[in-house]
Amino acid sequence: MGSCFMEQSCADFAAQVAAKTSIPCGGSAVAYVGALAAALASVVSNFTIGKKKYAQYEEDVLRLLDESEAVRERLVQLVDEDAQAFCPLSQAYGIPKEDPGRQDALECATKGAIVAPLEMMRQIARSIEVLEELLVKGSRLFISDVGCGTLLATAALRAAAMNVFINTKSLVDREYAAAIDAECDELLSYVERAEAVSQEVMAQLRA
Repeated sequence: MGSCFMEQSCADFAAQVAAKTSIPCGGSAVAYVGALAAALASVVSNFTIGKKKYAQYEEDVLRLLDESEAVRERLVQLVDEDAQAFCPLSQAYGIPKEDPGRQDALECATKGAIVAPLEMMRQIARSIEVLEELLVKGSRLFISDVGCGTLLATAALRAAAMNVFINTKSLVDREYAAAIDAECDELLSYVERAEAVSQEVMAQLRA
C-alpha cells in the first residue's frame, strides 16, 4: 500500500478519517496532532531566533528548532506508516478461523501494528521536552503557542498509548506485551510534565 495522506489538504484528510473506511483512522490522526504540537514548538523557536532580547538563548533555541523539526517530520511520516501497518492486521483477521496459521499471522500483524503508535509516543515525548525548555527560553509573544503545543502533545500521547494498549491486550506473547506496556507507562509520565507547562502558561496569561 502506498498511501500518502499528508500530501492531501487538511480538509481531505479530515474527510477521509471521517469516512467509513479502515484507514486513515485514530492512529494516523494521532500522528498528525503530534506533528502539529511539534510544529508549534518550531514556530516559537523561529520567532525567538535573532531577537536581541533572547540572545542569551540563541544557541539553545537553534538546537530546539532542529529537534522540533526532526520530530515534526517523523510524525508526519508516521501518519502513513500507521495506516500501512493496519493492512496486514486486517488481512490476518480475514483468515478463516479454522486455518492453523491464523493465530501466528495475527500475532505477527498485531506486533507490527504496535510499532507506529509506540514510535509516536517516543517522538511526542521529545516534543514535550522542547516545549518545556521553550517555556523559559522562547519569545513571550508566543507563550500561548507553547501552551497549545503542550495540550496537543498531551492528547496525542494519551491517544497513542491507547492505540498501543488495544494491541498488546490481544497478544499471546505476554512477556513481549508487558515490556511494551512498561515503556508506554514510562512515556506517559510526560503527560504530567506537559500539563505542568500548560498550567504555567495559563497562569501567566491570566496573571
